[in-house]
Amino acid sequence: MAEVEETLKRIQTQKGVQGIIVVNSEGIPIKSTLDNSSTVQYAGLIHQLVMKARSTVRDIDPQNDLTFLRIRSKKNEIMIAPDKDYFLIVIQNPSD
Repeated sequence: MAEVEETLKRIQTQKGVQGIIVVNSEGIPIKSTLDNSSTVQYAGLIHQLVMKARSTVRDIDPQNDLTFLRIRSKKNEIMIAPDKDYFLIVIQNPSD
């Protein structure tokens, strides 16, 4: 677990990073650097998006899988690294 903590701290210190959320496969936040309401909102919505994106990738090619998802808006950038049991969400300001 110390290795995970070190990695999260390293990501958090990167320029522009506003928050990090680790979510389990059911969309429940395990760890977050954001406030509770933002964490729950991001986790729920991103979980739905990741499930849809993963499904789309597999519909196109059943041998394939989603490995990374990046969303950029006017205000921020959300990067999602899904895994089998968890996924990592990093929210950053792209202009920083």
